[in-house]
Amino acid sequence: MREIEWKLLSELMKNSRKSDRELAKVIGSSQPTVTRARTKLEREGYIKEYTMIPDFAKLGYQIMALTFVKTELGFTKEAIEKTRNAIRKRIRDTPMDLVMLERGKGMKYDGVVISLHKTYECFNKLRDRLKQYPFVQYDTDSFLISLHDENRYLPLTLRMLADHFSKTTEKEEKR
Repeated sequence: MREIEWKLLSELMKNSRKSDRELAKVIGSSQPTVTRARTKLEREGYIKEYTMIPDFAKLGYQIMALTFVKTELGFTKEAIEKTRNAIRKRIRDTPMDLVMLERGKGMKYDGVVISLHKTYECFNKLRDRLKQYPFVQYDTDSFLISLHDENRYLPLTLRMLADHFSKTTEKEEKR
């Protein structure tokens, strides 16, 4: 990717509401160049969507949970497709406060769910629902984060990653 594209991604992650004219000023380019770069990044799939991150605590959520699961089916193509279909059907029938559901490896688990909950009871209901999937083994572990804790380290934001992109681009420029 070109330097201007890295800078553009960084600025959009900080604030995707900026106009191409505003972005051009910040990254030191012309508005038509920014528009072309943005269009290219969208077309090539570097930009998946434009969104914002709300204050979940103000929306009534108390808990963010990272729940680690062990699946019985493993990672065959057939197992993954079966899992996807089951999850899509369940979410369509009963919406859940899921942020992310991904497979991976670590700590004896091969899946992780990130979810938001208004109460601890809601969290338990989700955990029970996860265990109803035929491919999820019974053992799960969760890490719960209080969204009302006054002493938080770095709450969910993309600013840190955007700053990393900016610094990476600056280092490459100096080389």
